[in-house]
Parts: sequence; structure tokens; C-alpha cells
Amino acid sequence: MSDNQSWNSSGSEEDMEPREDPGHHVGIADLSGVLSKWTNYIHGWQDRWVVLKNNTLSYYKSQDETEYGCRGSLCLSKAVITPHEFDECRLDISVNDSVWYLRAQDPDHRHQWIDSIELHRADSGYGSESSLRRHGSMLSLTSATSGYSATSTSSFKKGHSLREKLAEMETFRDILCRQVDTLQKYFDGCADAVCKDELQRDKIMEDDEDDFPNTRTDGEFLHNNNNGSKEKLFQSLSPKGINGIDFKGEAITFKATTAGILATLSHCIDLMVKREDSWQKRLDKEMEKRRRIEDGYKSALNDLKKKSHFGGPDYEEGPNSLINEDEFFDAVEAALDRQDKIEEQSQTEKTRIQRSSPLPSGDAYSTAGSHRFSDKPRSQPPPAPLVVAPPRHAHRFSAEVEEMVQNHMTYSLQDVGGDANWQLVVEEGEMKVYRREVEENGIVLDPLKATHSVKGVTGHEVCHYFWDTTYRNDWETTIENFNVVETLSDSAVIIYQTHKRVWPASQRDVLYLSAMRKITATNENDPDTWLVCNFSVDHDEAQPSSRCVRAKINIAMICQTLVSPPEGDKEISRDNILCKITYVANVNPGGWAPASVLRAVAKREYPKFLKRFTSYVQEKTAGKPILF
Repeated sequence: MSDNQSWNSSGSEEDMEPREDPGHHVGIADLSGVLSKWTNYIHGWQDRWVVLKNNTLSYYKSQDETEYGCRGSLCLSKAVITPHEFDECRLDISVNDSVWYLRAQDPDHRHQWIDSIELHRADSGYGSESSLRRHGSMLSLTSATSGYSATSTSSFKKGHSLREKLAEMETFRDILCRQVDTLQKYFDGCADAVCKDELQRDKIMEDDEDDFPNTRTDGEFLHNNNNGSKEKLFQSLSPKGINGIDFKGEAITFKATTAGILATLSHCIDLMVKREDSWQKRLDKEMEKRRRIEDGYKSALNDLKKKSHFGGPDYEEGPNSLINEDEFFDAVEAALDRQDKIEEQSQTEKTRIQRSSPLPSGDAYSTAGSHRFSDKPRSQPPPAPLVVAPPRHAHRFSAEVEEMVQNHMTYSLQDVGGDANWQLVVEEGEMKVYRREVEENGIVLDPLKATHSVKGVTGHEVCHYFWDTTYRNDWETTIENFNVVETLSDSAVIIYQTHKRVWPASQRDVLYLSAMRKITATNENDPDTWLVCNFSVDHDEAQPSSRCVRAKINIAMICQTLVSPPEGDKEISRDNILCKITYVANVNPGGWAPASVLRAVAKREYPKFLKRFTSYVQEKTAGKPILF
């Protein structure tokens, strides 16, 4: 048994811990590259140059800006790296309250970054096997597979008798090793002596055979020679000839040493059996402490997941969103309030600019109107109608448009006052908004119907401003951008538009055909009807993308103009006209927004839209000739 295999009798913690060889330390390689980093809910994911060096993760806007200093950094010593459960390219790195959301270009790159970060963390002295040993604890990663009990060295410090017995074992080992060496020398000497004796005996026998003819007859000579040969033969077997070793004494000592070893081993076994209960209690206590720490860590992690990080990608609308319905509604309502405030400020600024700017010459309009039954001369000719019904040019969607128009004229104008399926959700003056709750596969598809009466405008004017994209940005505040994909005819276009995002809801876009029609009344006493219908279609130049959730719509703005006779011979003015509006909307928003949130938003936004739009039409037509 070699010296380096023995127990150290000092009992110190340092001697019992494995030592690291500095010459075998291998440096951790640095890593740098492009990762997508979540910035905020407005800009989303942005590419950043990320550098992993010296246990620190830093990021720059681009690789060219590294010489100007980093934009942020994290020390990885106490960082928690979490691969995302569903996104195979994403990893989250958190240090206390600071969280970085990062995405690699593919799962392999994410795995490479995670491995490098873990290597840097291990090399920093936190969480590694060597660090556990350096901090003076035997509860390291190797303790589970070693032959020693997983207890602290304090257990040995209290057991002085056990340490003393171990020291005795080392003393006995040294004595036993010396005795083994001595006995081995004795056995080697014995073997050499036996070998020499055989050679000498053979030589003596040869000499006796040579001298046999000269032997005398009295026999004395032979007797003397035989005695001399025996003396020579057995002289080498004398114990005094083998270095003076006392074999019997050595054997007795060897027996005593082995007896002492056996007795000490027995005593050690007794001590360890007595200490086993104490060690087991210590182990149970440490395991219970570890279990409580792990439970606390899991609880803290769950609390962190429940905590709403404004703008974080995990709290967006989606199938795995961590935000609940109440938090979702509060966030949407706050975002809509901010948009309303911005729009109010914008309108106030526009009004101030318009009041401060003088009207150009010739821009004033007569307040007197004109209509199709007027036979008096007009102060100015009325503007030419923008739409002629029926359309002058047919197109590939003509059949779909006619079907939509007929359906709206048949069903949308029906009175819903006595229908129990329709619920009156908003009533403000002349405006009433009804809703019928419908869900399909968890998606809210509530049809909505609103009726309104607006003085001083005609149905043609209302539909004109609703259909013509020239005025769209003047009254529509929810649109981010739009463009006409295709012009089908004088009264039909295909439009693609994206709506402003309301966090945490995903951004929506819609592709629809917008057509405007005039429906002439069959009875001359009934008013004509103007109608704009918008319904979703598909087009090769506006395919759905992962950036937005594609919504489906079927909307109609149906208007009829009622004229009250003027007094005496006065011309019909805007005081004599009233537009009766019926607005119907069937919208499939798609996505994963909660039903309660969608219904609350619809109840809030549709009345605001109708009031804003009709007020805009009244403002635009005030002082202008009436367009019937």
C-alpha cells in the first residue's frame, strides 16, 4: 500500500479536499455574434452584436460600434439561463430584476450560446465542482459517487477517538511495512542458502567419489571424512549465517502487529456504527434544508413568471401568454386611453392651425343647398357624383359584390328592437348599438349593428367620405397605414390596411374589397339608399405574414336621406335633411385575445367611431352644396 493511498491523520478540511493542478487549467473561449434582442413592444426584436467574455455578456447595436462601448452588460456569476419552453431559438437570461430576452438564428446556435455561457459561469467559481471544494464543503458533486459519507468535516473534528485510531492505523502500517521488508530479506537469504548448500553438497559428493580408492581399511578415516562433510554441508544453514536475523522474534512481532491492526479496525467499526445515527441525522437535516431551498427557488421562479414585465415577449397575445384576462384588459384599456389622448391633442392642434389660417378667396360656399327637385337657379353648380349606379365596368368580383349588397339590403335593414338575440349595449341620443354574442372555436364573432340619425348631411355624402380613401386618414385613427392594392372599377377597390398595435394584443391587418352602390327606390315616396360594403378577399399581392394577425370582415354602411319640406318658397337647406344610418359589422379578429376583452373593446370603440366619423362628415359638408 503506497503512501498516497492512505488517510491523512491530521483531519484538516484542506487535506481531505482534492487539490486542483493549476497546470491543467484550460481557458474558456470567448464568443461573439449576432443575436436578436427584445427591445420593447414598439420595436420588438432587433439584431444586436453580443459578446461573451470574462464571465460578462455585453451587447452593442452593431459590430462596428464595439469601439464606442457597450449598451448594456450582465455579470453571469449569478445569472439564470432559461431556454424557452416553446421557442426553440430563444433563451432568457435574468439577474435579479434584469431580464434579457435573446433569440438565436437556429436551435444549434442557441445551444452553442447556452453551453458557452454555462462554461463561463462554471469557470467564475459559482455552481462548479471545483468551487464547491474551494468553499470548504464536502457536499460537492463527487460526494454522491464517493465512498465517503456526505457529511461535513465537522463530524470528524468531534470524533477525536476515531482520528486517533486512524493515526494508530498509520503507525501500524509503517511497522508492518518494515516487518514485511525484514521477513522478505530473511526469506531471500534462506533461499540463497539452500541454493548454495545444494551446490556444495554436489561438490563434496564428487570429492568423496574421487577419494574412495585411497581409503584405509580401518574405517576411521571414512568416519572422520563423513563428519567433516556433514559439517561443511550444514554449516550454511545456521541462522547466524543469515545476517543474524531472529526469525522467531520477527514472527512474534508480526503477529502482534497484525493483532493490533485487527483490534484497531474493530474499534473503528464500533465507532462508525455508533456515529452512523448521528451522520444520518445530519444528512437528513441537510437534505431537508436543500429541499426547502429548492421549494423556495421554484416559488420565486413562479412568482417571477406571474409578475408582469411590461413589454416582455411572454406577455403578448398568444397561445402561451403569461398574462391573465384582467391584466390583458387593463393593458389594452391603458393603451387605448393613450391613443385617445394623442388623437385629442392632434385634433386640437389642427383646429388651432385652421383658425389661424385665413380662408382663400373663392373658397366660401353658399349655405343654400340644391336637390333633384329644385327648379330655382343655384348659386354654384353641385359637384358631379363620384359613383354612377350601376357600375360602368364589370369586374371579376361583380357577382360577390351583388350578393353582398342584396344580403345587406335584405337582412341588415331589419328592425332588431324586438329580437331577443340582439342586446342593446350602448344608447347615446339618436345612436343605438346592438350586439349578438357568437363564439366559434373560442373566437368572438359577435355581429354588431348600430343605428344613428345625423342632421345636415345626406346618405350620398356619408357613403362618399366613408368609401373614398382620400379622406381615410382624416377620420380613421386606428389605421397605421393602408394602400389600394387594385382598382376594380369606379366604385370598387381592393384595400390592404394595417391597424395600430394595442399592446399586449398582436397587430392586425385586413385585406378587403370596398364597393359603393346606389339603390334606387322602387316607390317614388321612399328614399333612395346609398350603401358601402367592405368584405374580406384574397389577393396575390397581399399575402398573410407572421408579423400581423389577418382579420376577416364583412361591414356595411347603409344610408338613407330624409327631407323635410322647407317653409314657404325657401330652398331646401341642410336644416331640412336628415341621414338615417345603419352600420353593421361582422368581424373575425383571429388570434388569441380573450373574449371578454374583445367585447369590452367593441363596446367602447364602435360608438366612438360613429360619433367621430359623422361629426367629420358634418364638418366637411358644412357650407357646401348638398350632394343628394
